[in-house]
Amino acid sequence: MIKKTRQIIAAVSITAMTVLLLGMSPMLVKWLGWLPEIQLLPAVLAMNVVVVAALMVATLIFGRIYCSVVCPLGIMQDIIARLGHSGRRKPYAYAKAHTVLRLLFLAILVVALLAGVGAVAALLAPYSTFARMVTHLLQPLWMWATTMFAGADDGSQGMPPEPWLRTWQALALSLVSMTVIAVMAWRWGRLWCNTVCPVGTVLGFLSRFSWLKVRFNAESCRHCGKCTSHCKSGCINDKTLTIDHSRCVVCGNCLSQCEFGALRYAGGKLIHDERKAVTAASTRKDDAPDPSRRAFLIATGMLATAAVAEKAGAMDRGMGVLAGRKIPSRKTPVLPPGSLSAENMARRCTACQLCVSKCPHQVLRPSTRLLTFMQPEMSFERGWCSPRCTRCSRVCPTGAIQPITREEKATLKRGEAQWIERNCLPMTDGGFCGLCAMSCPTKAITMVERSNGRGIVQVPSVNASLCVGCGACENACPARPFPAIYVEGSATQKVLR
Repeated sequence: MIKKTRQIIAAVSITAMTVLLLGMSPMLVKWLGWLPEIQLLPAVLAMNVVVVAALMVATLIFGRIYCSVVCPLGIMQDIIARLGHSGRRKPYAYAKAHTVLRLLFLAILVVALLAGVGAVAALLAPYSTFARMVTHLLQPLWMWATTMFAGADDGSQGMPPEPWLRTWQALALSLVSMTVIAVMAWRWGRLWCNTVCPVGTVLGFLSRFSWLKVRFNAESCRHCGKCTSHCKSGCINDKTLTIDHSRCVVCGNCLSQCEFGALRYAGGKLIHDERKAVTAASTRKDDAPDPSRRAFLIATGMLATAAVAEKAGAMDRGMGVLAGRKIPSRKTPVLPPGSLSAENMARRCTACQLCVSKCPHQVLRPSTRLLTFMQPEMSFERGWCSPRCTRCSRVCPTGAIQPITREEKATLKRGEAQWIERNCLPMTDGGFCGLCAMSCPTKAITMVERSNGRGIVQVPSVNASLCVGCGACENACPARPFPAIYVEGSATQKVLR
């Protein structure tokens, strides 16, 4: 019963999360937008005391059920592990806990968050990892299918969404993450959760003290080994009749396999002779395989991906941009409206990509800078940040992007347009352009007369007191390869008076 109930809830949970990330309908944000908010790390960063307390209490009562019914990455691993171990007589075996590695990855995350480098969560946080894989691997396929067969329209720009590669670094990291996690789940089940995942480590510590646990009845056990061979966490030792509850995710596999009633999910103290069994078996030598070295090398390779991506920062950031257009180099990135400051974004963003996947104007994309790796920033090759759209601020689960209204966004300065004389067509070729001024929604750009050496032409002049950094001018500029006007970001966002 426990196993079936867990499977039903898990199936609904991962389906709903995937549908939300794919962005099948704007209404999904309203119906399913609470799902990211109940993920542990986003709730901690958002200082959502109610959610954090609820998850802690649930773990102290039921054990690590979060990892098997709420966490989408954990559920995905269960699906892959089931496919990889189906048909095997003994799918799994008991393995020692890799305590040092678990504490190491937890320490890396904690130190990074305290230092304000939230981008580390892009590599270690389970929700962020799953969201990134869906956004950069599955969503483009969904967008392609929608465009080709359904003719869907997101209602924001009057055109169907097109599949596109936001950054090749994001695609590469998503592929590496998917491959590593899939291989580990296919071969060892829940090894990622119980070795690399810092959320699993925290909840595992609490689950040691949970009231309800899977427990042995030593008098009924026949040492058939079925519980051990079907434990995807490798935490059951049928020789000593012990269970490492810090790794148990209460999947129910062992309960469904036991034919003698020797296991039960119950509260209370250790049952009958379990303590004696532990003492009697304390001198036995366990020869279970220890894959810690392999897990360490795999996880370290993922951490190194960020550094590799920074070295390749000079390469083009996306596909499908306007012909011949190159992205200008910004000293300060343009952050999503409502992010308050670069410090707030770096400290609280887990790089889950939910805002990126929901941006209807295709303006947000993952950063390739090392310290803000995978966190969102704006670029205007495919669109501009409309004052009528506040979707990214409504979906952020951590508070890295604060909710704002349309009225607040209309006067929220997140950058400022900069004119580059050497790129401007009237200065280089003569004639009249003026597209930047015509496209500016705040009327911050006016055309003024200036000599280009051959005559008098009209060029743009930016009124800093009116410019909000929406990127409409940069998007409209016809200059190639670099635009003649571009938006330089602001480290701190402020409302224009």
